[in-house]
Amino acid sequence: MPEIKQTKQNRLIDRVMQRKFLLLLGVVGAAAVGTLIVTFTLVTMFEHRQDTRSPYLRIVDLDETSVDPVLWGMNWPQHFDQYKQTAGDEFYGGSSAMPQSKLDESPWLKRLYAGYAFSIDYREARGHAYMLYDQVVTERVHQRPQAGACLHCHASTSVLYRKVGLEAMGLPAEPEDLAREFNMPAVMKGFDVLSRRPYHEVLEMLTQVPDGTPGGQPTFGTPPVGGFDPDRMPQGHFAMSDAHPVSCIDCHDPKTMQVRITRPGFMHGMAAPALSDDPLPHMPSVEQWRRGSRREAYDPNKLATRQEMRSFVCGQCHVEYYCATSDTLTFPWGHGLKVEQMEKHWEEHVFPDGTPFYDYLHGETGAPLFKAQHPEFELWSQGVHARAGVSCSDCHMPYERSGAMKLTNHNVRSPMENINNACQTCHNVPEQELRERVKTIQNRTTVLMERAAVAMTEMLDAIMEAKAGGATDEDLAEVFVLQRKSMWRLDFISSENSKGFHADQEAARILGESIDYSRRAQAMALRWRAPEAPSTEDLPTVPVLGVTPRGEAPID
Repeated sequence: MPEIKQTKQNRLIDRVMQRKFLLLLGVVGAAAVGTLIVTFTLVTMFEHRQDTRSPYLRIVDLDETSVDPVLWGMNWPQHFDQYKQTAGDEFYGGSSAMPQSKLDESPWLKRLYAGYAFSIDYREARGHAYMLYDQVVTERVHQRPQAGACLHCHASTSVLYRKVGLEAMGLPAEPEDLAREFNMPAVMKGFDVLSRRPYHEVLEMLTQVPDGTPGGQPTFGTPPVGGFDPDRMPQGHFAMSDAHPVSCIDCHDPKTMQVRITRPGFMHGMAAPALSDDPLPHMPSVEQWRRGSRREAYDPNKLATRQEMRSFVCGQCHVEYYCATSDTLTFPWGHGLKVEQMEKHWEEHVFPDGTPFYDYLHGETGAPLFKAQHPEFELWSQGVHARAGVSCSDCHMPYERSGAMKLTNHNVRSPMENINNACQTCHNVPEQELRERVKTIQNRTTVLMERAAVAMTEMLDAIMEAKAGGATDEDLAEVFVLQRKSMWRLDFISSENSKGFHADQEAARILGESIDYSRRAQAMALRWRAPEAPSTEDLPTVPVLGVTPRGEAPID
């Protein structure tokens, strides 16, 4: 019996030991698995952190002549692929592929622009890939002489400006000098020299400066450059591959990749509203500069926040400006960014020869008028998104995730084509509701714009009838001022490419003023040719006390 008892005890001890061993083995195994998980997590976090610190593999070294976006695409292939998408599925050139004419869609534009080149050819905008090509082939540059300043925004011009500026300053301007540094003073000088030169002369010069092209196919192909009538093209015209539309170097420092301003017009332009009294709460760096010593002019490259720069780089071109041969390209921001403040700037501005400023003489009435270009930046500045700190890039180039990296989408387009990233990061509502909100705003603006156009055409008819009745320009001087105010406001909204969405209440206000000025001008023109109005003094009237006519009981 003692032996059996001892055997049972031994078996019990063995089972206990076995359980302890299994438990120990389980603990060791769990610890090993946990260690692997923690190690994997730490390694992954480290790799992602490294990705965010170095979000690209440097294949080529870029410099200040790296204009060709193909070079940048070697380091940032994802951004480059998105940039190419601004051309659509394929780059289409030639007159048969040109976008729809706005003059056909809205015939009243022909009367708005009578006497101006836009009455010849004015088409719907396409993506950034087309911004140079569509300008080169438009009839406006072939039937009317244009200034080299037109290329300020439609081409990648900083290398040409810098070369001409260095030469004008008596400094070396060899390729190695151009590649070394940006040199904003030289860029500004070259801009001043070339701004009033003939368009095709500057265009040809643009093809002769270094662009860093590594050879091979150009980014957007080589469509024919012939406009609608190839016989009017200059002899020996360049291939499109020799010049570039807006490129990576126009918004980014090639060494640091920081967003920067490269356009002289914007540098001059921003210095003016900074000195004005116009409140600019959506530009905190300007407000801060105003409170400082002001020893140096406001410089967005030195003072603007990154969020401001995400709008400023767009504001280099999507703005109102004067661009012709009579003066250097000018942004009218001396009094501020509102439509009436820019109007005041133009009213005070004079050409270098001392004559009063105007863009064109109206082809029907002969009135001197102002022409609005595409004032997206200015209208956005009056809207709720600007006041909320939302930049242009937040909506048109929204952030997106690619693995661990947070990237800006470089397929610059309407937010309606990317609602999830562009809108729903802030607006937690269904996509269809957001789409309907935008549609409602744009439809209301379009309807109001058409009413302003009707008022404008009836105003022009009345003025022409007065002229036919013998009215001279001196007789109609006050009418011409009202005509200019009316057409400036209508043009401001019709040329702005958001159909009022950037600031819907401001757009409605501007169009309302346009209608008012048109009707006032119409009434004055009609009164001029009408017989003298009869006296109204003897007409019977019913005096009113408070809200109740005398002798009548109040209505319950």
